[in-house]
Amino acid sequence: MGLQRDKVIIYTDGACKGNPGPGGWGAALKSGQHKKHIYGGEPNTTNNRMELMAAIKSLQLLNRPCDVDIYTDSQYVRKGITTWIHGWKKNDWRTSSKTPVKNDDLWKALDAEVQRHKLNWHWVKGHSGHPGNEMADALANKGVNAVLKSN
Repeated sequence: MGLQRDKVIIYTDGACKGNPGPGGWGAALKSGQHKKHIYGGEPNTTNNRMELMAAIKSLQLLNRPCDVDIYTDSQYVRKGITTWIHGWKKNDWRTSSKTPVKNDDLWKALDAEVQRHKLNWHWVKGHSGHPGNEMADALANKGVNAVLKSN
């Protein structure tokens, strides 16, 4: 019998003031009684890049393989990592119309993190009062504000 993996729940979100513009990402993680909130940002980015960064940064925090339920309000991230990525990898990071995949650097980083864990991806409607999503949104906005203050 193998070792039991830790169960982790993660809520992620990205935010951008202008698209492109200053952006932030945030994630709320919970495992048992342990909770962690993280955020960051970039001065010139897009909302999609920040959504991806939130997922990447949260998974990078996990220092051993875990069973993860990850919640995002981004269909771009959820569909990209569960469906589209298989075709992109098969087509050498090109879309079905043979154009380069946007944000392939982040998709590759997310794909590497995903390989370490057993993940269940969930979509939640943004700004609908869901506590985990609202917390991730607040953290993403903290990331934007940190970028704005540093400029």
